[in-house]
Amino acid sequence: MIFVIVFPILAGWLGGWLINYLADTLPLTHRLTRPTCKQCGREYSAGVYLSFRPCRNCGHRRGLRPWFVQAAMMAIGLYTWFNPHRMGYALGMVLITYYAVVVVIDMEHRLILHPTSIAGALLGLGLGTWLHGLLPTLEGGLGGLVIMLVLYYFGMLFAKLRAKRMQESGQESDDEEALGAGDVILAGVLGLILGWPVIWFGLLLGILLGGIAGILLILYLMAAKKYGKEALMVFMPYGPFFIASAFFIMFVPNWIIAVIPK
Repeated sequence: MIFVIVFPILAGWLGGWLINYLADTLPLTHRLTRPTCKQCGREYSAGVYLSFRPCRNCGHRRGLRPWFVQAAMMAIGLYTWFNPHRMGYALGMVLITYYAVVVVIDMEHRLILHPTSIAGALLGLGLGTWLHGLLPTLEGGLGGLVIMLVLYYFGMLFAKLRAKRMQESGQESDDEEALGAGDVILAGVLGLILGWPVIWFGLLLGILLGGIAGILLILYLMAAKKYGKEALMVFMPYGPFFIASAFFIMFVPNWIIAVIPK
C-alpha cells in the first residue's frame, strides 16, 4: 500500500525536477546546460539547485514556481496512477512532463521553443501511431496545422488593426501578436498526439478555455478597478489552454469520450 502511494509521488517529484530544469535553461540557451542564477549569472551547484536553495553567490531566491511545479506534478502523478490512460503510466507521465514544459515556458516567456516542438513532434508521431494508427496521426497533425494557420492569419489581421488603433490613440505599438507561429506548430504536435478528428475538438476546447479565462480576467480587473484601455491591450498565451484541452481529453475519465466524434 505504501508503494502504491510513494511511487507516483516520487515519479511526479522527478518529473517536476525535469520540468523546472528545462524551463530554466532552454529559454536562455536553447540547449541543455548548467542552470544559472537569474540575478548574477553564476552556475548553481547540483545540491543547491535541486533543493531550491538561494544562490550562494548573491542570495537570490528562485520564487514559488519550482515549488508549485513540484506540488502540481506530485498531484498529477497520483491522479494518473489511479486514472491511467491506455498508453500506460510511464508513457503518460512522459507526455504530461512534455505538456508541462511547454506550459511553463510559454507562460513565463511567451515562447514555444523549436527544441520542444521537435521533441513533441517525435513523441507525438510515435505515440499517435501506436494509439490511433499512422494515417489518423498524420491527418491529425496536418489538420491541427491548417486549422491553426487560418486562425494565425486572422490573428495577424487583428494585431495590425490593434497596432493602428494604438498609434491613433498616441500609444507606441508593441508588435504583440494574438497567436504566434509557435502556437501553429504546437497545434500540429497536438494533432499528432490526438489524431483526426479529435484535434479539431481539442483546439475548439482550448479556445473556449482561453475565452473563459479572458472573461474571468476582465471581471477581476473590473472588480479591482483596473479595467481600462491598458487592459484591452493585454494578450494571454494560448499554448497552455491547448495543452489543458489535450490533457483533459486524454486523462479525464471516460465521460468526455461521449462528446468526441469517432
